[in-house]
Amino acid sequence: MADYQPHTRKLSLKVVYYGPALSGKTTNLMQLHTLLRPQRKGELMVLETRDDRTLFFDVLPIGLRGAAGLDLRLKLYTVPGQVQHDSTRKAVLSRADGVIFVADSQPAQQDNNANAFDNLADNLQKLGMDIERLPLVVQFNKRDVADAVAEAELQARWAQTPWAPLSMASALHGQGVVESFRQLLVHLYPQLDREYRLAETEGIDATSFVRLLSAAQGDADA
Repeated sequence: MADYQPHTRKLSLKVVYYGPALSGKTTNLMQLHTLLRPQRKGELMVLETRDDRTLFFDVLPIGLRGAAGLDLRLKLYTVPGQVQHDSTRKAVLSRADGVIFVADSQPAQQDNNANAFDNLADNLQKLGMDIERLPLVVQFNKRDVADAVAEAELQARWAQTPWAPLSMASALHGQGVVESFRQLLVHLYPQLDREYRLAETEGIDATSFVRLLSAAQGDADA
């Protein structure tokens, strides 16, 4: 859960990258780590194993300070994709403020995507969290593969869900990584503003909140 300390003007958030094995969760974090200014990011920790790229979790702490003085601290995690590590998935998911679900665009992986999403919903329920109220972005990664499911088909499949439109990405090439994260910040702001009155106490509206990420990027987006 979010932690806001008015006296230090610090807001700490936890974001979890969830999805099936090898869908690109770790690659998203690695690319985001590369794109952020070095003075405003922590060390990226990656644990790799033979059967899954991430056995426990990756964590990417980011500090973003807005022009108004708000210090926004984000801790980014990924969960292991393989089903035998479900207890770890649930532990990492606990107290998350938002989730980016990373799906695989390859046709053969669509059942794995669905199973992983059902697992996400199930674990949230076990943790007492409502998936329909949790800020969530569904990213379809690996758009660069030759046989990727057409974007129009994916959008049509998800059209009736609260998480449409989807985010498209090729994390391996850094495409769509920042955009997906910005999209999550857009979903996060209304909930945070209701709880902590950011517009009133910090003078930060939805647009400036999302721009906090831009301020931490390289010169091209500065």
